[in-house]
Amino acid sequence: MKDGPYGSMIQSYRLDEEGFRAGRSFNHDQKGNNDLLNLTRPDVVGEICKAYIDAGADILATNTFNSNAISLSDYGIAGMTREINIAAAKLTRACADAATARDPAKPRFVAARSVRPTRPCRCRRSSTTRASAPSASTR
Repeated sequence: MKDGPYGSMIQSYRLDEEGFRAGRSFNHDQKGNNDLLNLTRPDVVGEICKAYIDAGADILATNTFNSNAISLSDYGIAGMTREINIAAAKLTRACADAATARDPAKPRFVAARSVRPTRPCRCRRSSTTRASAPSASTR
């Protein structure tokens, strides 16, 4: 099994603020928002996917390490969470399918990496703590 991080690969591109925005307008700085690149720079993410395939990867993870509303709210784009995740899945699936088409004897698979909320939580925190919660025997 081979594994590799998107973050360090993306850093090798030395993208500046405009490199992350790719002509799009945002209210906050986006430099460092690697997951946004699924929308703004699919060429970069696709090259990274291909590099992992060329290195022998059978399973490609989507570039969605921080594609959740909580993390994306740091960049002012929590509302784009779903769009980013869908773009990442489609892009990674296309890369995997292209590799499989070149070598049908070696199918490639895609694994999504974001399992966090896609919207900010609007719930109130409970005042019940673990220490004061009823035990299993008293429920």
